[in-house]
Amino acid sequence: MIEGRRLPDLAIKVILGDMSHTSAQVLETARKLRDHTAEVLSTIVRIPSFSGKEEAVCRKIASLCTEAGFDEVRFDGLGSVIGRVGRGPRKLAIDAHVDTVEVGDPAGWQTDPFSGLIRDGLVRGRGTSDQKGGAAAMIAAGAILKQLHYDGQFSVYFTFTVLEEDCDGLCWRYLIEKEGLVPEYAVSTEPTSCRLYRGHRGRMEIEATVRGVSAHGSAPERGVSAAYKAARAALAMESLNGRLASDDFLGKGTVVVSKIAVHGPSQCAVPDQGSLYLDRRLTWGETAESALEQVRQAMGKDAEKVAMPQYEGKGWNGARYTQDLYFPTWKIPEDHPLFTAGKAAHQALFAKLPETGKWTFSTNCVAICGAHDIPCIGFGPGDEDKAHAPNEYTRIDDLVTCSAFYAMLPVALESSRT
Repeated sequence: MIEGRRLPDLAIKVILGDMSHTSAQVLETARKLRDHTAEVLSTIVRIPSFSGKEEAVCRKIASLCTEAGFDEVRFDGLGSVIGRVGRGPRKLAIDAHVDTVEVGDPAGWQTDPFSGLIRDGLVRGRGTSDQKGGAAAMIAAGAILKQLHYDGQFSVYFTFTVLEEDCDGLCWRYLIEKEGLVPEYAVSTEPTSCRLYRGHRGRMEIEATVRGVSAHGSAPERGVSAAYKAARAALAMESLNGRLASDDFLGKGTVVVSKIAVHGPSQCAVPDQGSLYLDRRLTWGETAESALEQVRQAMGKDAEKVAMPQYEGKGWNGARYTQDLYFPTWKIPEDHPLFTAGKAAHQALFAKLPETGKWTFSTNCVAICGAHDIPCIGFGPGDEDKAHAPNEYTRIDDLVTCSAFYAMLPVALESSRT
């Protein structure tokens, strides 16, 4: 867990004294941009952008950032869009992934998933919550900072990243490890219903194999069935799930069999090969090594091999990047300076402290904070339960709230003197 210089909530009052005039200007500008921000979201929702196929939406986002007056707009080596506002020596990153999952059964949708329909205070379509809504609010935040002539301590990097749905965090591992973009603080704009988040469980993928001895199906006693070994292994995972550790904030670790397969020489034979694919969610204190060992012990002598696969991502520009399918758990303390500044920014804008919490699912923060110890918070438009679901939508009011928050955060960080 990242430890920082601790600031009690009382410090929020000190921060607020420095921000009242700026917060009024930020909120007024965000409200003036309301309709434009909704149109921006509608525009990018109308461009399908499944993982690895984000070129069209990335090029559109780059042009929208340029139109908003960003000081720099470029593509990184993997194809993500990197926009910058400000020229300060300190670096703040605000991130949205711009790829989406696929539609699923079209019959489950009441409207065209790529309509970007704006109606009744909502923008509808695939990616509105997960998470092009965050991207639209980021573009608006950059425009707010430019219109208010922000010239503070921070260079604010707005990152519109690729391949997250395939491999969360890979895009940020690339940015940090290959391109050297190492911010002091980061914000994920994944959906939080405009709550302020400070962590979530990690995850990993595990492949376990079993081996049997084939025999003719008419005499199964002559063989050793890999199917029965795989079945015992699946039940062992069910039992293991009930014994996994828990954390007071992040909750319990989990394991589930997401895929199981067996093979043999024919349909009329005892199968001699089997495999299980496991989705393992990691709470605080759990590691890849400890999780693998738990599976080995639970499977016992039936385990032939228990290992973590690797993922090779291919960006829309053809670039490749590889990592283990391990995504470390992360959280920051409730009184961390970044979290305190986030609460102060919200208080300054909306005259109330934000609701706080954590995500159930995983985000790019597994790389930024989990792997690289860069403090992160989450604040995003839309709802977590709309992610990957049919009839996805985001509230336009959320876009206004979030764009104002993102523009206010560097000011709050400067005022907190962290």
